[in-house]
Amino acid sequence: MAERQLPVKVEKPWGGETIFAWTDRYVGKILHVKAGHSLSLQYHRVKDETIYLAAGRMDLEVEEGQQMRRVDMASGDFYRIRPEVKHRMHAREDCTIFEVSTPELDDVVRLEDKYGREGTSAP
Repeated sequence: MAERQLPVKVEKPWGGETIFAWTDRYVGKILHVKAGHSLSLQYHRVKDETIYLAAGRMDLEVEEGQQMRRVDMASGDFYRIRPEVKHRMHAREDCTIFEVSTPELDDVVRLEDKYGREGTSAP
């Protein structure tokens, strides 16, 4: 694996992310989500991730059992999102989220996206 220049900053319509660790075994990111914005409703085929809400308040919409559930998250809360689990984050306040995951960063299946990004498909 080639050496990467870190950190990598990526602008997103909902805010942005900073990739601070990227190896063949794991990735570490900091997501900055602006109040009132949402990430896409998505799932990953292989990627396994855990999020830790460092600052702010958000609603995590997540599939549990075969139903979607809303989890009210506050600073200090965390949640593991396993492969194939549908999920979406809604920032109620400006949020800083640490994400640690397996390295499959392109493994995103978007089901809905209010920003019209490529890769979105009808459920």
